[in-house]
Amino acid sequence: MEGKSGREAIAGLPCWRGEWQAEPLTGGLSNEIWKVTDAAGAHVVRFGADYPWHHVDRTREAMAARAAHAAGFAPAVEHTAPGVMVTAFVEARTWGPADVAADPARVGRLLARFHREMPAHVSGPGYMFWVFHVVRDYARTLAEARSPHAAGLPRYLALNTALEARQVPLPIVFGHHDLLPANFLDDGERLWLIDYEYAGFSTPLFDLAGAVANAGMPPEAARELIGAYLDRTPPPELLRAFDAMQCAALLREAMWAMVSALFMSAPGVDYDDYARQNLAALDEATEGYSAAHRETLP
Repeated sequence: MEGKSGREAIAGLPCWRGEWQAEPLTGGLSNEIWKVTDAAGAHVVRFGADYPWHHVDRTREAMAARAAHAAGFAPAVEHTAPGVMVTAFVEARTWGPADVAADPARVGRLLARFHREMPAHVSGPGYMFWVFHVVRDYARTLAEARSPHAAGLPRYLALNTALEARQVPLPIVFGHHDLLPANFLDDGERLWLIDYEYAGFSTPLFDLAGAVANAGMPPEAARELIGAYLDRTPPPELLRAFDAMQCAALLREAMWAMVSALFMSAPGVDYDDYARQNLAALDEATEGYSAAHRETLP
């Protein structure tokens, strides 16, 4: 797409049938997204290159998206090429934080099924997403670039180490790892999950905690979500790890924004402000963790 406008790039794709119309879609934090309608129906076009600073590989993303469609969680992938993916358009409502927070049991059951069913459809080399490694790698990137946020790195790394130490052994699952509310679509009958840039193998707690943290879900709703996921009441040590992982999810989201500010731009997105929002949520989450578990985090 380099040097072309979105419409010019869309016009060059070989997958359209007959005349087509295109309109930009809003909401993406790192990709340019369009809705295209042609004789075959409606489609979503996402433009986005590999982002090595975010560990994003578009070939791997396309594999995960195809696997998610085969497993019944995502729209069909209709076309891929370097820097672009075309998927079927789903007539559905994009969720916001209030929607996720209002139905935690439904989200918990969806994620249990996703983690259980996805591995059968995944192919190629296994990619590991470990949030604590991601944070350490982001810290290296920010330090090397002399980011304005570099002064906070000692505290972020100390917190990252403490949160990692509070995790417990769990079965490895294939997770989504980017459960922002906008990545849930509700068509009135079922939920869909979209955007698989960070999908890979990890602990199930990151998806559960990410859904909670990104939606600003209150503690009682968070407990309902993990209870629905497990289909039982979680033991205290697992709840401690879950609450710590919510802090890790917010730390990673804040540092994602800090790194994005170095390398990326998207219409209407202020990465520094997004980092500040997540750092404020992180402070609240660490205070909540300390109150619930009677221990202080860095």
